Amino acid sequence: MKQPIILIGGGGHCKACIDVIEQEGKYEIAGIVDQKEKVGQKILGYTIIGCDDDLPELFNTYKQAIITVGQIRSAKVRILLFEKLKTIGFQLPVIISPLAYVSSSAHIEEGSIVMHHALVNTEAHVGQNNIINSKALIEHESTIGKHNHISTACQLNGQVKVADECFIGSGSTIANNVSIVSNVIVPAGTNVYKNINKAGIYIRR
Repeated sequence: MKQPIILIGGGGHCKACIDVIEQEGKYEIAGIVDQKEKVGQKILGYTIIGCDDDLPELFNTYKQAIITVGQIRSAKVRILLFEKLKTIGFQLPVIISPLAYVSSSAHIEEGSIVMHHALVNTEAHVGQNNIINSKALIEHESTIGKHNHISTACQLNGQVKVADECFIGSGSTIANNVSIVSNVIVPAGTNVYKNINKAGIYIRR
């Protein structure tokens, strides 16, 4: 029997998450939490059943939740939601598309989602509340911290280290053994060959 789960955030990323959750087949989407004025509206057939203020009451019925707010420049909203959900007591499962590949020796922590055709290879570690987006590659022994968005078609090669609250833009390539500190934005299509030691938008020099 599928466990009910509620989705937190009703934008474009939510729609992509819905497709992954439906394909995985482990959870039954019970509804979506979004802005108060949107309650009663539907997204891909699923009803917006409440806003953030309703989460303590919703917890009386639903114990599983996943954050479906996207992340581009800042992880702040996803972090606040993660902390609120944990404080209330929600369980935040790992969601993995059946079209993705995750090595048996890889480890993925709570609240993270691995989307269609992503690949998480041998002994990679993905921390809490990450988005590993469609066709992203996390190679062997790479480490991804908390609250990151590894965007579509990124390539993180072997033993890469990404700290917390980073955005790695679509189509970027991070070379082997490169380390990236927290709060870095790597623009789409960027090749990174050296460590990034300073927060902010990465500009290759």
